Amino acid sequence: MDLNFPVNDKVIYESNDENRSINILSIIRSKEKSLANSEKKVSEWVQINAQKVVRMSMAQVAHECDVSDTTVLRFCRSIGLLGFTDLKLSIVRDISKPHEEILGEITPSDDLRTITQKVFQLNAQALNDTVEVINFGSMAEAVELIRNARRILIIGVGTSGPIVRIAENYFLRLGLNCKSITDSYLQLMEASLLDKEDLVIGVSHSGYSLDPVHTVKVAKERGSKTICITGNDQAPITEYADVVLLSVSREERAETIASRLAQISIIDALYVILSIELLETAANNEKIIWDAIMSKMV
Repeated sequence: MDLNFPVNDKVIYESNDENRSINILSIIRSKEKSLANSEKKVSEWVQINAQKVVRMSMAQVAHECDVSDTTVLRFCRSIGLLGFTDLKLSIVRDISKPHEEILGEITPSDDLRTITQKVFQLNAQALNDTVEVINFGSMAEAVELIRNARRILIIGVGTSGPIVRIAENYFLRLGLNCKSITDSYLQLMEASLLDKEDLVIGVSHSGYSLDPVHTVKVAKERGSKTICITGNDQAPITEYADVVLLSVSREERAETIASRLAQISIIDALYVILSIELLETAANNEKIIWDAIMSKMV
């Protein structure tokens, strides 16, 4: 399988890359948590008024956001663009895509049908946004680290717990030596015993939760390779990660749902890629597993 993507590339995208079309609003959402407070005002306004931006000057946008021209320019550069003109061109390109849709927020006045439709749309948008910002070089490097690791420790706390269990389920099917742990003390104990032949995969939507950050840090200090799956590429957990896999969602609530689907989809993709790479082993293990499971069927 051809995995000749560039690796060790921290840049999510290049604005002048004609070979890959990436939604600029997805990029803005992925960077939002790492922006300065004044830049967040610009970010929020641009996301709501994207179509207006293309007809405005930088000074007009600054006036609408009640910030300086310099703040608008700094915002553009913080999200990886060269300047304000680059932002306008990116928005024009994205507006021309017929499939783009700005989702409405769920309100107390929405009926059951509307709420259900909006939830599904929100989940679908999170998947679309995430695949737009995925660094395929990082995906390729993650595949190599997982395949070559002697031991794999998958960690997460809180709502990330089910995600790490799913990852363990997948990787066990490939015959990989892996373990998922959601207890913060056990994570640290395991990480402290790893070495350069091992790998830690940390899952944290915010990237700020103390326990996964500390566990990945300890593993890194022990010489282990590290991967993090997070919704913020500037979060503390990324400082100790050899590979960062970014997920994106529009959710504002603390109990995120769509983001989990995006992170699970990243794990799904890693599993499928590894299954193809390890096709004979995967097929043989799947047969053994199903033979064992069938004995429990009525």
